[in-house]
Amino acid sequence: MGRIARARLAAQVMRRLRRAGCTEVRYDSRAFQVRFTPNVEKQPAILDLAPLLRGPRKGRKRRIQAYISGLSPDPIPRDWQAARPLLRPVLRGATPGNPIKRPALPYLSEYVVIDHPQAMTYVTDDQLQTWHVRADEVFKSARDNLEGATLQGTPTELIRFVDDGDAYWTSHLLLEHWLQRLEPQVGGPPVAFAPERGTLLVTSADGPHLRAVFAQAEELYARSSRPITPVAYVSDAQGCTVPFTVAEDDPLHHTVQRAERILAVQEYARQATHLTEPAAELVLVGDDETGWRTQAVWDEKALLPTADEVRIGDRTIPWPELDVEPVPGLEPIRWQAAGAPQSPPPQGPHARRRPRRSR
Repeated sequence: MGRIARARLAAQVMRRLRRAGCTEVRYDSRAFQVRFTPNVEKQPAILDLAPLLRGPRKGRKRRIQAYISGLSPDPIPRDWQAARPLLRPVLRGATPGNPIKRPALPYLSEYVVIDHPQAMTYVTDDQLQTWHVRADEVFKSARDNLEGATLQGTPTELIRFVDDGDAYWTSHLLLEHWLQRLEPQVGGPPVAFAPERGTLLVTSADGPHLRAVFAQAEELYARSSRPITPVAYVSDAQGCTVPFTVAEDDPLHHTVQRAERILAVQEYARQATHLTEPAAELVLVGDDETGWRTQAVWDEKALLPTADEVRIGDRTIPWPELDVEPVPGLEPIRWQAAGAPQSPPPQGPHARRRPRRSR
């Protein structure tokens, strides 16, 4: 379905939601979702439009009405015992609103949602107060509700988990040791990709097709309406999921480098759409031969994203040479320019030098 047709479908759904008394109805074209606030709650909910694409155009209005009619009139359980089995963890980038979250991976956080047949609602501090529970208990319960399924059978070069809306496969990367347990199925140390919400790819770090899977993940990430990350992930010694890294002289170094920076570019672009202040753009520069970098253009009036380098007129300045201060409350972090670097750049114990972001 093309962009205009998708927007038309979203408009139909939004009209139905408003007629049903929902407020703050907004279309997220990139995620192909409608965000809204039910008339009985103050907390926003999210309606995934993808299921409405199934089936012929004929009868779509009836399916939309049935879809919306099936929404629970009260999506927020009033007590902890009712809420607990409905909780699921999700791995996401920046998300509008103020849901509870905790850092998970570079540019990605772990959130908790209340899982309903047609919609999901992010858990916020208000729910914690209503349920009289701590955030760590909510996160633990959400993880416990995942199946933690393992596979049996003949090893294969690539496993593709396709989500039916209930499996939350990409969320399994949040479970300790889960990825490690797939080693017998892929024939080596597992490397996972979560390019979009409905797809989890797992292959072996020792396999001959890892570069091709990187390319496949990037393509899925780029064309998905619900992207997560093009980066590859592995388990560390404690069984926690961490970004896949290689040495600078490894043939895959530039490939890994590219995926990391594509994620940074997209997450800063997503953030910029929700900022009220001017925000400098982050772009990807370089090539497969010399390597990939992120670059921003200096603007004293705009909030700077963390970058490998910054363009100032006809000069390119490495990030550590900038004189900038972090802006509180922004994630991913942005910086306020304190003044353009002079030539030579500031030196000495009083020069403010900001480290590169952690990789």
